[in-house]
Amino acid sequence: MKRLLSFRSAAPLALLPAALILLPQAALAHPGHGPATGAEAGFLHPLLGADHVLAMVAVGLLASLRGGRALWALPLSFLALMGVGAGLGMAGVALPHVEVGIALSIVAFGLAAIVGLRAPVALLAALVGVFAVFHGFAHGAEMPETTSGLSFGLGFLAATALLHAAGIGLGLATTRIGATRAAPALGAGLAAAGLALLALPA
Repeated sequence: MKRLLSFRSAAPLALLPAALILLPQAALAHPGHGPATGAEAGFLHPLLGADHVLAMVAVGLLASLRGGRALWALPLSFLALMGVGAGLGMAGVALPHVEVGIALSIVAFGLAAIVGLRAPVALLAALVGVFAVFHGFAHGAEMPETTSGLSFGLGFLAATALLHAAGIGLGLATTRIGATRAAPALGAGLAAAGLALLALPA
């Protein structure tokens, strides 16, 4: 009975990523988030794309579930490499299959939560860092032409850090209902959401 209750309490968590995918298609499109400029535009850019939200919250979730050094190593790796990707995007450097890379990041982070988090922290940090380049590139390439790169960058870094913090909080909350049940449920939801994004027409 206790196992059944634990499963029932964890299963709805798998629906959280799917709920974001059900947002209007406009919320998934990165360009044209409105007239905001500078840091405000940068801050809004990750928040108004469900793919970015899912991936960045997932990084915090993975960091929380792994614990220890991962709590700071994973978010910092993502932020640092996202900055590199943004620089490439602002400079006009070509990076193919950016949207595919972003969607695959959600799948990869979801699978990591499903199979467990016993991998070395350095490997997990490298994993999130590689995918962060794609997220950062999308931000940099879509920066409004009239916006300062520095202020725009600080804005999306701040929003990303907040999303990481939300993921860490979610991970800590799962321990109250039994992390062994909740982590795979969340991972399955993330992986399914990533696959759904891959299936969307370009």
